[in-house]
Amino acid sequence: MGWNLADIIEGLENTISPETDALIHGERIISWGELAKRSNNLARQLHNMGMKPGDKIAFYQRNSPAYMEALIACFKGRFIHVNVNYRYTDDELLYILDNSDAAVVIFDDEFSARVAGIRQRAINVRHWINVCDDACREAAEEHNYEALASRGDGTPLNLKRSPDDLLFIYTGVPKGVMWRQEDFFNAVGGGAIEALDIPAPENLAQHLAAIKPMAGSFRQIIGPPMMHGTGMITGIMILLLGGTVITLTQASFDPDEAWNVATNTRATAMTIVGDVFAKPLLRALRETRSQYELSLMTGMTSSGTAWSKEVKHGLLAYLPQMALTDGFGSSEAFGIATSVTTVDGEIEAATFSLGPNCKVFSEDFREIQPGSLEAGLVARSGPIPQGYYKDTEKSAKTFPVIDGVRYSIPGDWCTVDSAGILTLLGRGSACVNTGGEKVYAEEVEEVLKRHSSIEDALVVGLADKTWGQRIVGVVQLSNSAHLDQSVLQKHARQFLAAYKVPKDIIAIYNLGRGPNGKADYTEITRYAESKLTV
Repeated sequence: MGWNLADIIEGLENTISPETDALIHGERIISWGELAKRSNNLARQLHNMGMKPGDKIAFYQRNSPAYMEALIACFKGRFIHVNVNYRYTDDELLYILDNSDAAVVIFDDEFSARVAGIRQRAINVRHWINVCDDACREAAEEHNYEALASRGDGTPLNLKRSPDDLLFIYTGVPKGVMWRQEDFFNAVGGGAIEALDIPAPENLAQHLAAIKPMAGSFRQIIGPPMMHGTGMITGIMILLLGGTVITLTQASFDPDEAWNVATNTRATAMTIVGDVFAKPLLRALRETRSQYELSLMTGMTSSGTAWSKEVKHGLLAYLPQMALTDGFGSSEAFGIATSVTTVDGEIEAATFSLGPNCKVFSEDFREIQPGSLEAGLVARSGPIPQGYYKDTEKSAKTFPVIDGVRYSIPGDWCTVDSAGILTLLGRGSACVNTGGEKVYAEEVEEVLKRHSSIEDALVVGLADKTWGQRIVGVVQLSNSAHLDQSVLQKHARQFLAAYKVPKDIIAIYNLGRGPNGKADYTEITRYAESKLTV
């Protein structure tokens, strides 16, 4: 019959003790039994509102139990989840609601004013569901989330589901990446099971039997927002393993909250996004280590942006029992490669082992041979998305068929050595062409961030009459540090060829990364242009 996420979740609900923690957010704890009942109620109430299988539901929310409850309800009701960036402007918000054909919007009460400002223009949205606390429930005109989740006896819907049921992950422009649920499970859930040395199940019964002995043992904190792929995918993966999803209550990432939550919830792992999370976590350990009890923390995983070697070593000095995992992938291709660092060994930053179903191609789809060290584009076959929703042109470009095999090629450049080790160079959109040489921003950024005066760094290319583009570093300084361009350039020359060293380095108070750790290179380029005469 194939894999369907709701079928797996329902199987786990019938396998795991109902008292086992499923979701933790501050003082609120939702057990697996409560999650089953509330998500069943939500799915049924949405059907009662006239929602049909395949209808889209937009999630305009921060991290909370409601996000995961409603996500599971979408799987159970055969609706399609649409993640919405809560930082969007009115026009961006309207664009994604229109592009996704969203029929329902579930929104946090803090966004009520923005919703009120756009709802008359969002003509295709039939229902607005407010996630609000006790103080606003009586006054809310919208459907009330808590009332819907509480209404009913938790009886499951009697629906025949399909492995072809879809899951959307909106990313970038934005554009909706369409995943068949079976492909999603094989790329994420199946991969996690393999990594944990659980025998690969051939059917649901075997899967449940494999998970049952470990149910409840995975208690993972999700640092980034679930409205981005890393957070959402991690949350689903934890539940597919019968674990506990732990979310933070602060609107912005607070390292002290993260470590205190890890202590109080007996967390075993944490998901972050690169140094923008890891550096504050390390500082908090250095400053207040004695107040945390972290002996159960055995893993930390980062995805989406580079995680520097020095910060990893710093964390392991305090938590030597942990395995630190870099996951390389994107919304268009999960699990391309991984790198694991422990106290017993390390792999250089931005270096990964080539995974199964992965190859490296040139821009004209010629396969790059391992050991040639020629730069190429990472490609993954096997379980990959169906394409982008309502965009056949972009789908054909990102998911080409090469020699009869369909690949996902998100645009990440790398080299691959004779042992199959990938060295990531960066995404093509962050590549600077200077004097005929391609320089990948992430490589230079990682070198700049090694200097003790640098908290964070981005690298962009500005137009130059001599070089075509000149490399410019924009750095966020550590506390009390002063910018010394010549010192930083000398530092960079120790690790980079001369043509890769930034010709200019300027400071900025804050690089303005998003809550998912991603950088806005367009805005940083504008800032650099405003500060330099090119």
